[in-house]
Amino acid sequence: MGQAPRQPKRFWGGCARGALTAVCLWLAMPVAGVAQQIVSARYDGPTTRYPHGALGDAIEHDTLVVDLSDGRSMSARWDRPLVFEDEAPRVIDLDRDGSPEVIVVESHEDFGARLSVWGLVDGALALRAATPFIGTRFRWLAPVGAADLDGDGLFEIAYIDRPHLAKTLRVWRFVPTGEGANLEPVVDYPGVTNHQIGWEDIPGGIRDCGQGPEMIVADARWSRVLAVTLRDGRISANDIGPWQRGALDAALTCD
Repeated sequence: MGQAPRQPKRFWGGCARGALTAVCLWLAMPVAGVAQQIVSARYDGPTTRYPHGALGDAIEHDTLVVDLSDGRSMSARWDRPLVFEDEAPRVIDLDRDGSPEVIVVESHEDFGARLSVWGLVDGALALRAATPFIGTRFRWLAPVGAADLDGDGLFEIAYIDRPHLAKTLRVWRFVPTGEGANLEPVVDYPGVTNHQIGWEDIPGGIRDCGQGPEMIVADARWSRVLAVTLRDGRISANDIGPWQRGALDAALTCD
């Protein structure tokens, strides 16, 4: 329980872890007249109440902490049945309004994982959108990245649904609705993955080498590295070389 939280994810620029219990929020008094922004995020509150171990140990986290542009911090904590089951939060301005959101993986003790988006709403840290839970305990998803994958002006978020079992790429579109948002399903693509059981990291991501965004993943057999694109609602996968440990991250450099 005393283990430090996993390391924060780098800031994401679009390229390159029954009814729900109410979330508990803590917030310092806001500075009047100043619109604050999220500049970084991390997990805290280590807990062993969801002992899945997909990321190498039985410790997950119950608290999301964000740091604001004025130096303050803000936190949100899940009681049972939810935890954050993730390597680190991902910070990116999904709606392009100048105020970044935070992409996380949350897991329910009965229904498994979902992808969620948090952000500032009326000065408070709030859940803005979420995919459905996978539906079964100890079933997980591994994020790939977020970018305007198809050039329609809206950001898409991609993840691998059950990278150890179903090995299916799922792409969702983030559609702002005032202070809220919807995550709308775009396309699924089977036969790819980005994580092995026990790895502490989720390799790969999204790159742009001059031809538009490409999702870097592995084939389901862990033999090839694939650059996957979304065009006109359809997925295409290009084989860019053999897989070995480190190859997915190396591919992000475009070398």
